[in-house]
Amino acid sequence: MFSYKRVKVCLVLYNKYHKLSFIIINLYFCKNNTNNSNNMDGQKRSDVLVGLEVGIVLKQHQSSGRITEGIVKDILTKSPSHPHGIKVRLTSGDVGRVKVIL
Repeated sequence: MFSYKRVKVCLVLYNKYHKLSFIIINLYFCKNNTNNSNNMDGQKRSDVLVGLEVGIVLKQHQSSGRITEGIVKDILTKSPSHPHGIKVRLTSGDVGRVKVIL
């Protein structure tokens, strides 16, 4: 089973007349899921990649389950899986466990 993630990238270009040009590119990333499921819930380290947009639960929000969205900067969990989610640091500096991959 394959799952696809679409990412929009906006490039800003300057031409020789110093005018701005914007180009929007759709990039598609393909990942082969060997477990025959599209459920990427953040428990497997192989599903979490630097640069992906994820939803995490911060330590102080574990009781409420409040989700904080952001982009993965560092993957902190060293083991291949974790039942509560892979621990990551977002580009904002927040640290928490991945609950959903957006």
